[in-house]
Amino acid sequence: MEIKVKGGESVLDDELRMEIVKMSAKLMMLTAQTAPKSKGEDSVEIVYIEGDEKEILGDKMIDMAKEKDRSENFKRDGISVKKADAVLLIGVFGERPLNTNCGGCGFESCSEFLKQERKKGKDFIGPNCIFKLIDLGIAIGSAVKLGSMLGVDSRVMYRIGAAAKELGYVKADVVMGIPLSATSKNPFFDR
Repeated sequence: MEIKVKGGESVLDDELRMEIVKMSAKLMMLTAQTAPKSKGEDSVEIVYIEGDEKEILGDKMIDMAKEKDRSENFKRDGISVKKADAVLLIGVFGERPLNTNCGGCGFESCSEFLKQERKKGKDFIGPNCIFKLIDLGIAIGSAVKLGSMLGVDSRVMYRIGAAAKELGYVKADVVMGIPLSATSKNPFFDR
């Protein structure tokens, strides 16, 4: 592993670049796991994928774009996944309310929420406690902030989570995907 000079600029070889991405992903996973959680209860699931699993995920997303009532953006985002070095999946199990009776879930009380049948919607399972969804957002925000500080490009994508759920890569009720890249230009913008 070495940094080579190519055309007057230094370039990481692929092996070193992938090692850096993997280490950055591990640190991002740690910061997502240790991010503050409502009532101190951890309901977050974090999965790292690369290689063949990542390619299968990208292909699944491209196939999902062909389904009725699916956005063509599944294809665009699937292509982004295929360009990525790796993907982090961060999800949350939202079935256990915090007993605050806040109504953020759309029900009058937590006991009403618990009476509801949990079922799969188009992409995710619900209903979900709003505090668990907030925990998901904080975990994702913590991870991508650290990734940015480490110089790893990323973008939070809902469609990755939908495809990952269909493939069985994650068990969480609601999942978002974060493709990771360490190249000279972020492949997830200007698409």
